[in-house]
Amino acid sequence: VLCAHPVVGDEPVAVILPDVILDEFESDLSRDNLAEMISRFDETGASQIMVEPVEDVTAYGVVDCKGESLKPGESVPMVGVVEKPKADVAPSNLAVVGRYVLSADIWPLLAKTPPGAGDEIQLTDAIDMLIEKETVEAYHMKGKSHDCGNKLGYMQA
Repeated sequence: VLCAHPVVGDEPVAVILPDVILDEFESDLSRDNLAEMISRFDETGASQIMVEPVEDVTAYGVVDCKGESLKPGESVPMVGVVEKPKADVAPSNLAVVGRYVLSADIWPLLAKTPPGAGDEIQLTDAIDMLIEKETVEAYHMKGKSHDCGNKLGYMQA
């Protein structure tokens, strides 16, 4: 993500990770999900992280919303995000889907984030720092996603 900074500049940014595909037959992608996240960001200034409930929390980044319930299309403030937690310590079953709308404050945080897993700068680590600075909200996606990072998800997509 940090590689995009010279192109984007010191502006807010939408990040779309390519290993997750949103099912176009499950929601209206022209007005739902990322479009709603951008609208919510424009209205509130709160960065938005798309999430959905999953059974296996150990395979994803999982958000902590202090037990707040979340319906599709709703956003609530987050207090943290944990990358691939053990099931018994996961803060929720809400996994990050791979769509983000982030304030411009993410850029200096990414720049000072030390390499983490895979010796790469992890967006999750920078988002945790962003949560300390400003409101970051979890947005519950509408419809269905396909995780193409695993064989079954790829085949389903």
